[in-house]
Amino acid sequence: MRIHQNQISEINKQKSDEHHREFSFLSNSLIKREVDVSWILQKLSDFQVAIPSWALGAGGTRFGRFSYAGEPASLEEKLDDIGILHLLTNAAGSVSLHIPWDIPEDISAIKEIAKSNKLLFDAVNSNTFQDQPDMKMSYKFGSLSNADAVIRMKAIEHNIEVVKLGNALGSKSLTVWLADGSNFPGQQNFQSALKLTQESLQHIYKAMPEDWKLFIEYKPYEPNFYSTVIQDWGTSFMLANACGERAFTLVDLGHHLPNTNIEQIVATLMMKGKLGGFHFNDSKYGDDDLTVGSIKPYALFLIFNELVFGMEKNSQNPTPAWMIDASHNVKDPLEDLIQSLEAIMIAYAQALLIDQNLLRQAQQDHDVVLCQEILQNAYRTDVRPLVREARLLNNAALYPVDAYRELAVRRSLIDERGTKTVATGL
Repeated sequence: MRIHQNQISEINKQKSDEHHREFSFLSNSLIKREVDVSWILQKLSDFQVAIPSWALGAGGTRFGRFSYAGEPASLEEKLDDIGILHLLTNAAGSVSLHIPWDIPEDISAIKEIAKSNKLLFDAVNSNTFQDQPDMKMSYKFGSLSNADAVIRMKAIEHNIEVVKLGNALGSKSLTVWLADGSNFPGQQNFQSALKLTQESLQHIYKAMPEDWKLFIEYKPYEPNFYSTVIQDWGTSFMLANACGERAFTLVDLGHHLPNTNIEQIVATLMMKGKLGGFHFNDSKYGDDDLTVGSIKPYALFLIFNELVFGMEKNSQNPTPAWMIDASHNVKDPLEDLIQSLEAIMIAYAQALLIDQNLLRQAQQDHDVVLCQEILQNAYRTDVRPLVREARLLNNAALYPVDAYRELAVRRSLIDERGTKTVATGL
C-alpha cells in the first residue's frame, strides 16, 4: 500500500484551522517566555527514531502470540510499512534490522525499496539468544559467554556476519544484547562468564570497520532469573571500555529493576562519553515493552531533560542512536508505533522548553522549590501543537492516528496480504 502526499494534505485541511488556533496561542505564550519556537520546531523536525524490523507484527509473550491481520510477510513489506509511518509522522526515517529474522536476499533491491520510502539503515542487531533451524549446536547455556569455545566462536562469527551485512546496507553500528546467564546458583562461574564475554566482544569489535560503533545492551533478568552476564549499565560500561573508544553502552528503558533512576544513568554515561544508543518503551513491572509514554510519561520527560542537557554540553558523547523497542500484544502494531513516536516527540519538546541556565542557577542556589517548578512548568505545558506544527512543516499528518484510520491503512494491508501472514520476530 502507498499513501500519497495529496491524501495527507486533504486530511490535514479538515483540522488545519483548529490546529493553527492552538499553535498560535501556544507560540505567543512561549514567545512571551522568551522561548525560541523556531529552534524547537527545527529540533523536532530533525529528530528521527529507528523502527526495528521485528516490530511491524504482533508481539508475543512466553505463553503465546496472537497474530494481527495484514502483517508484513517479508522485509520488503516491512520497509513499506515503515515508509507509511515515516510519511505520517516524519519521525521514523530509519530501520534497525534484526538478523537472522530479516536477512535481505537482494541487497541492491532492499536498498532501493528503502530509498523509495526515504529510509536509512540504522544499527543492525545480532541474535544469539535463540537457536536457528540450521544450527548444529545450541545457545541454551550461553553464546558469547559459553564455556564451549566452539559455541562461542559460532556466536562471534554470527556477529561478524551481521556487521558485514549491515555494512553493505549502509549501517554504521552493531547492537549486541545477550540472553546469557543462569537460572540456578552454581550453574555458572560469574568471573569466567564475564571474562569470556569480554574476550568475545573484543574479537567482534576488532573485526568491525573503523567507522563503526558497538552498542552493548544490558538487562537485569530474563530469560535467566538468577544471573545475567551483562546485568546492568556498569557492566556494559566496563565492557565498552575494555573494547575501545568506539564501543558504547545502550540503554533500554525496560531493562531496569523497578524504580531505577534511569535519568541518572543517562547523565553519567553521557558525561563519560559512553551513551551510544537508546531503546524507547514503557513498563509497569519489568521489561513489559509497552507503548512509550503509556505508563510513566513524567519519567520519560526527566530522561529527556538529561538527554537534552547532555547533547548540548557533552561534546565527547556522540549523538545517540534512537530506536523504539516495544511489543504490540493487543494493538495494531502501526498504531502502537505512531503513539510511541508521538510520546517521544512530546517528551523531547517538553525538555526543550526547560531554561537550562535558570535551572543551573536554581541548583547553584539550592532553591529546591524553584528547581521543581522549572521542570514541572515545562512538563505541564501542552506541547502537542508544537509537535503537530513540526509535522505540518514537513508535510506529515497533523493527527497521524486519525489519518491512519481515515485512510483505512490496516484494511488495505489486509486486502493485500490477507489475514494469515505472520511477521518474523518474537
